[in-house]
Amino acid sequence: MALDAESFDILLPTIQRFVRERLVPAENHLEEHDDVPADIIEDMKEMGLFGLTVPEEYGGIGLSVSQEVLVNYELGRTAAAFRSVFGTNIGIGSQGILMDGTPEQKGQYLPRVASGELIMSFALTEPDAGTDAASLKTRAEPDGDHYVLNGTKRYITNAPRAGAFTLMARTGGPGAGGVSSFIVPADSPGLTLGKNDKKMGQRGTKTCDVILQNVRVPAANIIGGVPGQGFKTAMKVLDRGRLNISAVSCGLASRIIDESRRYARERKQFGKAIGEFQLIQAMLADSQAELLAAWSLVQDVARRFDGKPAQISDPDISMRVSCAKLFATEMVGRVADRGVQIHGGAGYINEYPVERFYRDARLLRLYEGTTQVQQLIIGRELLRQD
Repeated sequence: MALDAESFDILLPTIQRFVRERLVPAENHLEEHDDVPADIIEDMKEMGLFGLTVPEEYGGIGLSVSQEVLVNYELGRTAAAFRSVFGTNIGIGSQGILMDGTPEQKGQYLPRVASGELIMSFALTEPDAGTDAASLKTRAEPDGDHYVLNGTKRYITNAPRAGAFTLMARTGGPGAGGVSSFIVPADSPGLTLGKNDKKMGQRGTKTCDVILQNVRVPAANIIGGVPGQGFKTAMKVLDRGRLNISAVSCGLASRIIDESRRYARERKQFGKAIGEFQLIQAMLADSQAELLAAWSLVQDVARRFDGKPAQISDPDISMRVSCAKLFATEMVGRVADRGVQIHGGAGYINEYPVERFYRDARLLRLYEGTTQVQQLIIGRELLRQD
């Protein structure tokens, strides 16, 4: 699945221009009001951003992974909340249906995802199950041709906007093999939302608890129609999601470097621009070198990802995805720290973008698998290989 090269060569500059002319000027409004303006969301729908990864047969654009990381690099150059509006929807929210769903499930949900009519969210994390996702406690008990779900999901991105959830629940015994993946409509009786989380950064993104009390879901809503496959679905979905977070990290690093270069040219101390001082140049150089290394890694892994069947897991590629997630998200943290340092005291004031980007970048090392989880995945796969 990929958009033809000619069409993509039109799409990418359009997104670059949208980021530069529409989203960047709206960053201060977003930071102040903690929400994405409704007119910007409508513009995103008209541009087809809600269908970037949905195949054309379901009304989407159908980007390959290599194309998607290029788009996410550009979207990473602005506030995270803008991409979050549709990024979860076309990523971990709906990718489980695209990868493992039945033909009926794809036909029912994917066209509505692509149009922006339906926002989907990914509900895996729980109060006692984050990194250890196989230990989740939300239960789904069979009741005729339905399942009854009980439990709580935590830190669920886009939950306040969601019309449906890709939700993991335990239908069998302990461990990964007892987990199934359900499509759960947000208006299901017994499903309620907690209050919006107040976060360190990434203002405008919406996360909260999803609480399930005797929520009845048709058995036909199990993704793929087969119980016990949910953990495998979640891991495949997270591989692609982690690669896109890596691309976003690279885009954010490039924006921070640009802001730091601009400040270094304009700010004067001791009678000259601070960019003329070698220690400032050294910080910029370290940031640029790390960015280029991370971005090269992300693009290489994306090409490898495109070279395998979408429905098949490849442990070597999963390991490489974890390498990209680990390196790129740690990289942007260092770049953000240097950006604040180059700005000096001004970097600690929210008048300058690097202050909020410093806070935004911190989450990238945590969600969709912490740095430490990526280290475990990499280490275990290296020891497994001959």
